[in-house]
Amino acid sequence: MEPDFWHRRWEQNQIGFHEHEFNAHMTRFIRHLGVQPGDRLLVPLCGKSLDMLWLAQQGFEVTGIEISPIAVEAFFQENDLEPERTTQADTLVYQAGSISIICADFFSVAPEQLPAIDGVYDRASLIALPPEMLPDYVTQLTKLSGPAAGSLLITLDYPPEEMQGPPFSIDPDRVRELFQQHYRVEQIYQEDCLAESHFRNKGLTRLYEHVFALSRRV
Repeated sequence: MEPDFWHRRWEQNQIGFHEHEFNAHMTRFIRHLGVQPGDRLLVPLCGKSLDMLWLAQQGFEVTGIEISPIAVEAFFQENDLEPERTTQADTLVYQAGSISIICADFFSVAPEQLPAIDGVYDRASLIALPPEMLPDYVTQLTKLSGPAAGSLLITLDYPPEEMQGPPFSIDPDRVRELFQQHYRVEQIYQEDCLAESHFRNKGLTRLYEHVFALSRRV
């Protein structure tokens, strides 16, 4: 999936993945990361997610990575934040208070461009990518996060033949296969969310949301 795909989605305001409330799984399960106020959390492919506001309100330092400048500008404007803009390694970085967003392709970001990362929150990043990109995503995420940084991961699981992503279907077995080399994978929640999902209108017959706590292997 090329970067132009996401640029077009934001340009055309095709952003059905954006949630207008704080994610309930995040607020319930973020404690499984074992992080404390003052720790730095990474939010990959963050868009203009309101979840970054909630994490900052809990006392975390938040770093997002987002390829679309439209999304980044919208996050700060819609939340009445005036960011400071700086350039690091030819990359524009926005910062307001304890929230910073690197406007770049996730796969092009080097570890030295980030502060030390204590944990990762991934609601709509892994499932935004087609299957062939997932191993590279996991490799890059592992490089960018600290050696002890775990991850709170939320995925969707549906019959893949019934809908073309994104969001893409990733079942628990695939999550374990992708992450088991570097992480211990614990599934902490599962929810049947088909009845309340607009994806039902696209012909889905099954839709589950899975929540995982990933802890780094030492």
